[in-house]
Amino acid sequence: MDEANWYVVHTYSGYENKVKVNIDKTVENRNMGDQILEVLVPMEDVVEMKNGVRKESSRKMFPGYVLVKMVMTDEAWYVVRNTRGVTGFVGPGSKPVPLTYQEIRSLGIVLPEGMEEPPKQRIHFAGKVGDRALITGGSFSGTEGVISIINDSKQTVTINAELFGRETPFEVGFEDVRIIN
Repeated sequence: MDEANWYVVHTYSGYENKVKVNIDKTVENRNMGDQILEVLVPMEDVVEMKNGVRKESSRKMFPGYVLVKMVMTDEAWYVVRNTRGVTGFVGPGSKPVPLTYQEIRSLGIVLPEGMEEPPKQRIHFAGKVGDRALITGGSFSGTEGVISIINDSKQTVTINAELFGRETPFEVGFEDVRIIN
């Protein structure tokens, strides 16, 4: 079975809770609990001051959107896409795009144990402070300078290069630097 991911579904504004209930009912009726695992309408607690009175309430974080954790199969896609109040998945064209781990975490969705962000491949940087280096990626690609800081934990290098007649530090990832000594 494929991996379940979080997807963002666009709904008519004000229909978020109805869409959640309708998807949950369809999942139960069609026995699709293994394909559509969870439906969320993200809420946030807010404090409002009205006439000098402090009032706590909940409101939708993203009006017009619902989050669905599902295994993207034709059947699951069809069920969600054809739920009353749903206008479509968020993504280019008709292809839904799953949320990244960073996006999921920033929404406050707790990842279950064992589903942490996959570890990034660590890069060993062969240069040292004082080496001349060329920035090979990003906005300043082609800029030459001298390495002043190597940060292994962040996987970045600070390169001092001359820009507009002044020495300017550029922090770039290991993969965007080439030693030119």
